[in-house]
Amino acid sequence: MNLARLVAIALITGGCSAGCSGAPPPAPGGAGPCHEVVHTARQAVARAESMNVPWGGPTTGPRAVPGKSIVFVAATMTNPGVAGTAKGVREAARSVRWSFRVIDGQGTPAGIRVALGEAIALRPSGIVLGGFDPGAVAQQIKQANAAGIQLVGWHATKSPGPSADPRLFTNVTSRVEDVARISAYWIIARSNGRAGVVIFTDSSIPFAENKSRLIKEALATCSGIRLLSYENIPLPDAGSRTPQQVSSLLSRFGDRWTYSVAINDVYFADAAPALRAAGRPGKGPPYSIGAGDGDPSAFQRIRARQFQHATVPEPLNAQGSQIVDEFNRAFAGSPPSGYVTPVHLTTEANVDDATSWDPRGYREAYLRIWHG
Repeated sequence: MNLARLVAIALITGGCSAGCSGAPPPAPGGAGPCHEVVHTARQAVARAESMNVPWGGPTTGPRAVPGKSIVFVAATMTNPGVAGTAKGVREAARSVRWSFRVIDGQGTPAGIRVALGEAIALRPSGIVLGGFDPGAVAQQIKQANAAGIQLVGWHATKSPGPSADPRLFTNVTSRVEDVARISAYWIIARSNGRAGVVIFTDSSIPFAENKSRLIKEALATCSGIRLLSYENIPLPDAGSRTPQQVSSLLSRFGDRWTYSVAINDVYFADAAPALRAAGRPGKGPPYSIGAGDGDPSAFQRIRARQFQHATVPEPLNAQGSQIVDEFNRAFAGSPPSGYVTPVHLTTEANVDDATSWDPRGYREAYLRIWHG
């Protein structure tokens, strides 16, 4: 019997201790009021925690087209997810001998417009839209289209795959519905259907706002879950605003605040000083899950049980390779791969010594495609 099966049995039967990621701590008032939802959530958590998922991405495609150039326009390189994806693209571009550079939008609309303008002026073969809404730079997107520059997004539009308006060859991301659902399910499963939850989001980013709305809807499927607050803190302001908001939330809700979920792990790095100052133990409550990215510091916090307990990590290196593969398909006149990375959950139960989520087999698969 493999490890994933054992974990699933333990979670479904309630046979692991309160320290296990899927098992609830003792809930006041006995069992929660949404038994079927809790059961479904525990099964989903067990599946998402599995470490033995075979490569399900592309295994065929065009050989590497030589002599291409890529510019990665980053919403902000202070966002670990954006920075990690840029690193993955850089490594993959090097393996096919393409030139590569990053231009940082510095986290402001004006900065992103300037960065994208610089990228277009370089007339590269392709531009990555790294973590910002292409609708906010619609005129520049049209300029790039007119210049014949291929555009691939990372967390740029709400859904994975090609986009007609704005015109992108494809958008690389996991399915936001899956990420939102497993984040909510982790809370429902761990709390046994009884939790007071705070959501942290950035409503200025359509992708992030959509994700947090979906999390809210998934939490609402269990009547014992109470949404205490919906905190809109722009990611560039997280360092300055999150500690203040956390102190305010502690004052308002006290022990009723038992769980947190954020659209990005960075909120928990910024929340930690305020929680520590209030005398809260790092192992919780409030128990916290990051619904996206999964940067190395999040893995460290989970491993140390310091103010974060789970994350739904994007496989940033693998998505960097996918971005290069999608560009190569565009340059070769082939359609997009259609691949969407499956949802994964990193918790105290499976974090081990990892610093990122790196699925098995993707490097070998892409190298075989590009180099035969």
